[in-house]
Amino acid sequence: MPELPEVEVVRRGLVSWVRGRTITSVDVLDPRSLRRHALGPEDFAGNLVGARVLDVVRRGKFLWMPLADTPAPADDGAPSGDAALSGDAGSGVALMAHLGMSGQLLMQDPGVPDEKHLKVRLRLSPAAGMPEQLRFVDQRIFGGLFLTSLIPTDDGGPGGLAETPLPLIAEEAAHIARDPLDPCFSFDTFYRRLRSRKTGLKRALLDQGLVSGIGNIYADEALWKARLHYARPTETLRRADALRVLDAAREVMLDALAAGGTSFDSLYVNVNGASGYFDRSLNAYGREGLECRRCAAAGLVSLMRREQFMNRSSYTCPVCQPRPRNGRW
Repeated sequence: MPELPEVEVVRRGLVSWVRGRTITSVDVLDPRSLRRHALGPEDFAGNLVGARVLDVVRRGKFLWMPLADTPAPADDGAPSGDAALSGDAGSGVALMAHLGMSGQLLMQDPGVPDEKHLKVRLRLSPAAGMPEQLRFVDQRIFGGLFLTSLIPTDDGGPGGLAETPLPLIAEEAAHIARDPLDPCFSFDTFYRRLRSRKTGLKRALLDQGLVSGIGNIYADEALWKARLHYARPTETLRRADALRVLDAAREVMLDALAAGGTSFDSLYVNVNGASGYFDRSLNAYGREGLECRRCAAAGLVSLMRREQFMNRSSYTCPVCQPRPRNGRW
């Protein structure tokens, strides 16, 4: 499952290609990829043709494109500039992309052969030097596209990371907390709610209603970096500990962004088809039986261990991440 850095890689790549362009046609090659759009393929295509993409927004792992229901006033074959887009609140509708396990959003020229698992194709208005098609490719068909309403955010802040932040959020993402990369993320709110959870620390980090975007891989990496065990009771966590693990999560995700995401699954590639390589520098996840790098640097011998956790795995160092007393498993 793509984690936050992978989805942010897609957002950053996609916005440079589609922002300000008008959708001129829609081909639905597999209606199963529109199963979340209850009104069906015809309604999906009919509402998209002629709509202009205002931005690409992300909160946690949710990704959506706010739409305007008319083309730009001066459609001269180039994407609209910031000035033309920043004040446009749009139609109150957005195209939402759920990547699932294997979904890809690829920009392609018309001459590029269709991918084997191409599900939906959007043709965009011409723009100099830019591909004309946005393709949704999905081998496992767990992802999909659908139209959704935009509603006001509960805190009045931007809906998520975007080029022109507006206080609107896709309805399906409204229950998701802000993520550590969001400028509007409130540590005070996070810490207060964390202490009241009375659960294990990793379970709390995976709770998207508390903090979004931290998946299993990055939770293990952040906990290793912060020297904290995943079963540490949240009600015993000092403010400094919470700040340390949150800063660690932010740091490992920024490192992953710089590398293009973890890309453990060869099916996952970013918007222009390039894989990330962050998996080569992971310190915890997937390193069972290997030396803890931090302990080895200190002249200690400690082998990373793997334990079952919520039908997944957790990787820790027994020396620098000792099991807590009264741990919450």
